[in-house]
This record gives sequence, structure tokens and C-alpha cells, in this order.
Amino acid sequence: MPGWLLFLVYLGLVLAPLGLAVAQGIPPRSLWDELATGAGMLATVVLLVEFPLSGRFRLISRRIGMDVTMRWHQLLARVALVLALIHPFLYRAERNPAYPWDVTRQLTLSWQPETILPGAAAWVLLPVLVGLALSRNGPGKRYEIWRLAHGLTALAVAVFVLWHALVAGRYSSDPVLAGFWLGLGGIAVLSLLRVYLLSPLARLRRPWRITRVAKVAERTWEMVLAPDGHDGMRYEAGQFAWLHVGRSPFSVNDNPFSIASAPAEGPEIRFVIKELGDFTRSLGRIEPGARAYLDAPFGSLTLGGQTAPGVALIAGGVGVAPMLGLLRELRAKNDPRPVTLIYGNRAASQIVDGAEVAAMEQAGGLRLVHTLSEPPENWQGEVGMIDRALLEKVFADPAQRDWVYVLCGPPAMLSAVRRDLIAMGVPARRILSESFVYD
Repeated sequence: MPGWLLFLVYLGLVLAPLGLAVAQGIPPRSLWDELATGAGMLATVVLLVEFPLSGRFRLISRRIGMDVTMRWHQLLARVALVLALIHPFLYRAERNPAYPWDVTRQLTLSWQPETILPGAAAWVLLPVLVGLALSRNGPGKRYEIWRLAHGLTALAVAVFVLWHALVAGRYSSDPVLAGFWLGLGGIAVLSLLRVYLLSPLARLRRPWRITRVAKVAERTWEMVLAPDGHDGMRYEAGQFAWLHVGRSPFSVNDNPFSIASAPAEGPEIRFVIKELGDFTRSLGRIEPGARAYLDAPFGSLTLGGQTAPGVALIAGGVGVAPMLGLLRELRAKNDPRPVTLIYGNRAASQIVDGAEVAAMEQAGGLRLVHTLSEPPENWQGEVGMIDRALLEKVFADPAQRDWVYVLCGPPAMLSAVRRDLIAMGVPARRILSESFVYD
């Protein structure tokens, strides 16, 4: 399903409850009351559709990119928050039981505890949910605790929102609109079951074994996994996986890592992982033979379908991991296109698989550009960050504007490099980037 069709489906879902309400032909209330109801309906549908937009569904993220999926997820959650917060303050009708002659509740609002309390609970919990999302990458945060808290709070908000919509909504007494809300609630529940039950059950039947863990650079490790009793998995170079090591696939303690191997190399999967905290601190203590599970593949940092005359890979730090997968796949397939890799690090000790990449350059077809912000004495490469000056120096040929540019690294670097490339005349559609930070 193309991205534009996904957008139309989403837009149709968001606007459906408004259309179903209008189609009932109930006499309208005051403008403010109708605006209040509309805000509540929009907040409800946006919140319930957030579950399939969690990033764990390849049907969506594979077509529009993980970054786009997650940024829309966060943006729409904030939109829902604003709509929900203003929703109760827009009403102007009386808060009284319905008058006997007012059978369509045109003049009064239902104010009984069973109708108000679920909405109030959702109204209180929704800012907590958005706050949890914004604090994901805060200092001292353990990912597994954050994920569990975020998931449980999201479920509670969805239950209270759906409850409130069904019992308090003036228009929701119509069986068609009530069925619509229940259908969306069912999609949300199925999404949770898919992520926390069905997908782990599938992974349980396809375990992996760690065959090698080795330090390949300063605070950086390579982990190699082999399929245990199955043929492996289908993926594209440049994608990433959610990885469980030494834990049940039902554990919420999984982490996303880019795949550094190439499909053409065989069924083994390689990861390049930097020590940053939590699970990564224990990499050196993992023994070969340990069991692992993969939720994969994800991501759109791939060259499939790209017919550009050349390939530019720009990596910062451990962002070189998917670039290694792409380089290995291009080499294995004897791709004739010229390739340039700009690889930035702080120090020479942080360079991953430097000898292998240098050998690729000597074999031809690859131009390798190292840049260090803290170079050692007698350093022969570039010095400094990956900035506009370096990009213009490396990609001086105007014909290179038609290449495909693949970026991976720290978020600040990605934003700056993307901005510089566009300023140099590279079309935005030819720039691929992916980050695991979505603030």
C-alpha cells in the first residue's frame, strides 16, 4: 500500500465519526457545544488509531519510514492531547438531566458520574502519557521500564476514552457510530495483542544463537547471531532489528540495533553495538551460545528500488553499522555504481572495521573519507565534523547531485547534513536517513 493511500485511509478514519454524527440528522446544539463534541470525537479517534502507528507494524513503517511513522505518532498524540484538554471547556449547554420533551438532548449535558468519571480519568492520564513519550530519552531512563509504563498508560487511556465516548456521547447512542468506536477499540486491542503476545509467540518458534561477541572499536562490539533450527530471516541491507538477548521474547526489554551484515553473505546476522547503557553495558559478558530473539526487519534505510547512478553513505559513529551492511551487499552483488563513504568519529580508536573498508577501497569502486574531530599526530584524513565544507569538497562534481544519499548517525548530525545537502542542490527525495531518537 503506497504512502499516499495510507494517508487517505487515516484521514477517512479520523473524519468518519463526524460524518456518522451528521448523518444521524439530530437537531444541532449551539456552535460551541458542537465544537466541543467534535473535538472530543477527533481526540478519541486519533488516540485509538495511535496504536497501529506505534512503529512495530511493518505494513505502515516499511512504506513511509520508521522516522516518519514515529514522528507522526508523537505529533498526533500532541494533537489529541490539545483536543482532549479543550473538549470539556467548550460546552455551553446546561448540566442537567434531560427534559422530558428534549428527547435528543439538545438542551442539556449528561453529568452523571458514570458518564463523567471515565472522561475525567482519561483527561488526567493523557498528559501523563504524552509526558512519558517525551521523556523517553531522558537521563537515567531505563528503556524497559519506560516501555512498560508507556504501554500500560496508553491502554488505560484508551479504555477510559472509549468508555466515555460510548456512555456520554450524544451521537454515540446511534448503533452505527457505537459500532465504529468498538471497531477502533478492537483494532487497538489487536495491536497490543500483536505486539505483546502474537509476535513474541512467533519469535519463540524462531530462536537465534549468538556465535561471536568481539570488541571492534572503543566501547563498540560486534555481535554475530546464527539461526537456531530455521533458515534465518529475509531482510534488506540497511534495516534494523529489535533484539532480545538472554531473555524471553515476551520481555519488554528489547532494543533496536542496525544490522551490519548483508543478506547475500548468508543466514548469519551481524550487529555493531556501542556501549551506551542498560543492556549494552553487559555486551562483553555475553557468552557464545546464548539464545536471542529478533523482531525484524524494520526500517527503510535501503537501496532497494534506488536507480541513482551513484551511492553516497554518510555515517557518524556507530551509525556506520547499516552502512557496513550496504557496502557488503553492494560488493557481494558486484554493483558497478561508484560509492563514497564519509565516516566521522571523535578519535581513530572509534573506527569500526577500518581494515575491511580500506580493503574495499583498494579493490575499487569505493571512495573512503575518514574525518576525526580529535585526530592523532600524523593523521592523513580529514579533520573536524561532517559539515558543509567537507560535503562540498567530497561531492564537488555536479553530477553527484543525482546520487542517492544515505545518512545514519546522531540526530543533530543527521539534521545538519540533510540541510546542507539540500542547500547544495541534492533533491530531498534522494536523501535517506533514519534515527532512533524522535524528539
